[in-house]
Amino acid sequence: MSDISILVLHGPNLNLLGLREPEIYGSTTLVQINQTLRLDGEGLQANVICLQSNHEGVLVDAIHDARQKYQGIIINAGAYTHTSVAIRDALTAVEIPTVEVHLSNIYSREEFRHHSYIAPVAIGQISGFGTDSYRLGMQALVNYLRKKN
Repeated sequence: MSDISILVLHGPNLNLLGLREPEIYGSTTLVQINQTLRLDGEGLQANVICLQSNHEGVLVDAIHDARQKYQGIIINAGAYTHTSVAIRDALTAVEIPTVEVHLSNIYSREEFRHHSYIAPVAIGQISGFGTDSYRLGMQALVNYLRKKN
């Protein structure tokens, strides 16, 4: 039985993974990433629920609804990483340990991608390792939660 529940949030355009700029984001689809995360979660005795939305408000609502349901959040907010004070404020409000992940190294890309509104309120950030960024984020988050408890 899983004693930890993790909410994985995927932001805008991540539904196009596998098709969108594979030279940057790889050829793995979002469905494949979610399957891998659920399997990894089973191995870590963590229940994993995944949600993707292109709409900021849906992501904010999901963060609000995570209270009392999830012990941790993994978020790849996509472009909202660099623009959304609302997502940052929602994460701050719910006080759920959060790991920010990105497939690409946001610091080696365009200047506007170097700033994250989420990083200062997350327990950590992992970027640049492709789909392994999610897997590393999951491992780090579960380890953090187990040590915390």
